[in-house]
Amino acid sequence: MCIRDRIDGARIATTTDGIGTKVELAERTGIYDTLAFDLVAMVTDDLAAAGATSLALTNVLDVDRIDPATVDALMRGLHDAAKVARISVTGGEIAELGPRVGGFGTGMHFNWCATAIGHYPPGRMPLTGADMHAGDVVVALASPGFRSNGFSLLRRILEGAFGPNWHEEKALGSTWGELALTKSVIYAPLVSDLLDADVRLSGAAHITGGGIPNKLGRVLKRTKLGVNLTDPCDVPEAVLAAQKLGNVSDADAYRAWNMGQGFMLVASESELPAIESACAKHGHTARVAGRLDEIPSIRVRSRGRDPQTLTYPKEEPK
Repeated sequence: MCIRDRIDGARIATTTDGIGTKVELAERTGIYDTLAFDLVAMVTDDLAAAGATSLALTNVLDVDRIDPATVDALMRGLHDAAKVARISVTGGEIAELGPRVGGFGTGMHFNWCATAIGHYPPGRMPLTGADMHAGDVVVALASPGFRSNGFSLLRRILEGAFGPNWHEEKALGSTWGELALTKSVIYAPLVSDLLDADVRLSGAAHITGGGIPNKLGRVLKRTKLGVNLTDPCDVPEAVLAAQKLGNVSDADAYRAWNMGQGFMLVASESELPAIESACAKHGHTARVAGRLDEIPSIRVRSRGRDPQTLTYPKEEPK
């Protein structure tokens, strides 16, 4: 969640988040230098969804014991992710907590969270969704993997199918451990550049826990509008394979995972050329997924194992 406030006239936004149980994927695979992309994406993209530009990040790493090689890999990743996100890492803490922190295997076990601070440059207003109108287009930005949500469900599916060492199971030219560890794309610089260029976005949603119904639904809550997503992004192969393996319905999958869309932008159709140009410049795959309308529900033409039109209720404004 992003919180907005004023301090001595400056308009700032703050958010705190972590990467949850995705940490276990690093413990299982021994790959530690990608997790920071998940950590940085969770906080900077939340700020972007509120229209704020990221400035500074602090992080807390709780460990059972300090392993220098593992910490070094995590920090190398943090350097790289912060560079992509265009955010300064201004502080951090490593807390050695012994058996209070558990995990998989015999290596260093840890939890990792961060707080990010952003600001609104002069003339920029927060994105609240209140300015959205029927007919506005919804542009979906593609996400290549599970991002950093829904891993409890994913682990249950894979352990049920392959046993306790499911991460070693071969799949799609890789292993399930490596596929599940696919790093998150960071969308915040794109959103900031669009807003700096006076592209008029009327809403934005970071598609994480709860999927499209929850995160896009949160934006729609400010209005009486609904959305019809007739052409969402394709579901990544690994996500679709896990859905089929676990016999998860499309209705449940679109609530548990982002199903291929990491971020969504809402704008009038006249802004579409500028949005598409900026997405191409930043290397993001984007598509017009649908439009807002006056039917107060969230409709998604699913692309999972059983394609159909899913309808989710939306919470009406109070």
